[in-house]
Amino acid sequence: MIAPAQPANPASSLPNSVPAAPRRGARGFTLIELMVVLVIMGVLAALIVPNILGRTDEARETAARTDIATIMQALKLYKLDNGNYPTQDQGLQALVVKPSTAPVPANWKPYLDKLPTDPWGRPYQYLNPGVKGPVDVFSYGADGKPGGDGANADIGSWQ
Repeated sequence: MIAPAQPANPASSLPNSVPAAPRRGARGFTLIELMVVLVIMGVLAALIVPNILGRTDEARETAARTDIATIMQALKLYKLDNGNYPTQDQGLQALVVKPSTAPVPANWKPYLDKLPTDPWGRPYQYLNPGVKGPVDVFSYGADGKPGGDGANADIGSWQ
């Protein structure tokens, strides 16, 4: 009689084989290693965070200058298309919605999708005729009042 063939590895034919033992060299982080990493992260945060927090006023001022430059560019396009800037009564809204008050622009297009507000949440101011140029666009700064120093200083198209 012929004997049945045996599998090469008898353990592989068992339905519930035992998994291989973990390697001896593999291990996790110790508590000391984790504490060292946390201390390093804390030191870095202590050095970096004050530098970032001190720059919020600068960032808002830069954002206001960028918005004002964009509004001034839209006003120049408005003037090229229509021959004059929006009147004081029409205001900056004339860059978003066609004015219905005289002089109604003949070649009006939407020049901005929406009017931005200054970084402190207030609308930008518009003067036509301007005090420092043909038109003035400006923000009163953090305090919302004319004049001021530092973060409270006015930011305008003339700067």
